[in-house]
Amino acid sequence: MKNKPISAQINQLDPQKDHQEMMFLMGAYSFYWDVERALELALFRTYAVPSISGLLSRTGEFKHRPRKRYDDTELILAEILENGYDSPQAKRAFARMNAMHQRFRIANDDYLYVLSTFIFVPMYWMDRFGWRPFTQKEKQAIYLYYREVGKRMHIQDIPESLEAFEAFHLAFEEKHFRCTSTNVEISEYTIRLLLSFYIPTWLHGFGKPIVRALMDERLLRAMGMKAAPTWLIKTVEGILKGRAWLLRQLPEPDRPHLITQRYRPTYPEGYRIEELGTFEKEGS
Repeated sequence: MKNKPISAQINQLDPQKDHQEMMFLMGAYSFYWDVERALELALFRTYAVPSISGLLSRTGEFKHRPRKRYDDTELILAEILENGYDSPQAKRAFARMNAMHQRFRIANDDYLYVLSTFIFVPMYWMDRFGWRPFTQKEKQAIYLYYREVGKRMHIQDIPESLEAFEAFHLAFEEKHFRCTSTNVEISEYTIRLLLSFYIPTWLHGFGKPIVRALMDERLLRAMGMKAAPTWLIKTVEGILKGRAWLLRQLPEPDRPHLITQRYRPTYPEGYRIEELGTFEKEGS
């Protein structure tokens, strides 16, 4: 089985019992770049909810330490994905994440919505820009994986099917997306951070319209942004679809791309899970 392409290996697995392995193969091999870009947009999408952006604004983390806040979130989730949600590393990551969340009064539906973005935004991304869309088995594995993650985060009333969760996701956006000053504030910090991964600061003015080109009308309204020019939207879509076509001509990756092994200027000498995030006693 190891000599088969990753997609073929995934296809032989059963989502009900193998969803963790399927998630790892998708996230570390077949779709590692696409999944990471989609999850960046997923986190960005949560900031269109005033109760979420308002909390982030009050903590000041995005204003003072946006890169650390981003890295900590990504690393906690990666420790869980790369090691399995019942591994010692994941248990430490869940403990750290849950302890941070318990400092605040966060509505259960807000937790549910954030969880839903991790499921559906990558699916929508792959439908538009992936070298292939997720199969139904892969979609089911993603749902089952995050359902288990949600349970370990003590999230209540997780919908009992992929279809029911998507209905919740869409209804929540319809009800709660609206433009506020904190949405605009947090989106500005986030766009600067995301652009800093790819281009120097002096090019950010050119990069911001490209970010907007990836956003739908509902999200743009909630962030108080204008749509990118039509020509730019078509250009960005053409580049991403061209990339997808090229990837279809190439062999699938045969080495894992592990987020936890990546060098980060935030942690130049490495990190400990217990150091991720920020608590009041640590000076937040």
